[in-house]
Amino acid sequence: MGICLGSLTACGQTEPGKAAGPSPGYTRLLQTLYRNTVPTVMPAALAKELRQPADVLLLDSRTPVEYKVSHLRGARFVHYDSIATEKFEGVDRSRPVVVYCSVGYRSERLGERLHALGFKQVRNLYGGLFEWVNEGYPVYNAQGPTKNVHPYSLLWSPWLKQGNKVYK
Repeated sequence: MGICLGSLTACGQTEPGKAAGPSPGYTRLLQTLYRNTVPTVMPAALAKELRQPADVLLLDSRTPVEYKVSHLRGARFVHYDSIATEKFEGVDRSRPVVVYCSVGYRSERLGERLHALGFKQVRNLYGGLFEWVNEGYPVYNAQGPTKNVHPYSLLWSPWLKQGNKVYK
């Protein structure tokens, strides 16, 4: 997979929607983590979809600390530790849902749970929040747009290539 030099900005970041996609190393890592039980959606496709007046429900399956640092705009927090018992009462089972976490492993478990509860249109954000940010898409916290991202741990932080790594 090559990098399109025309898409690089002066700061060394790619413009949103013009990213080359995940690095080959990150792609290999994700292949070892994913069970392929939940269809994925690429960051560029989700960003395009979110620009439309659609009713996509975004579910963030990380920890409270990770979510507080940053998340996708409008995402609902679902603590990873509560996935097995969460019932999602009052949520339309036919509503399109996109789940995500840092890299996509925890969110795939959430997607499996949603399927078991009868949700029909569930997708997992490919590469998770890391790939979303790496491709130049925005994240938010309670104050608004932010460059801060919680990298989960020192072990996983090398896969987050953009944004400010914040361990709060």
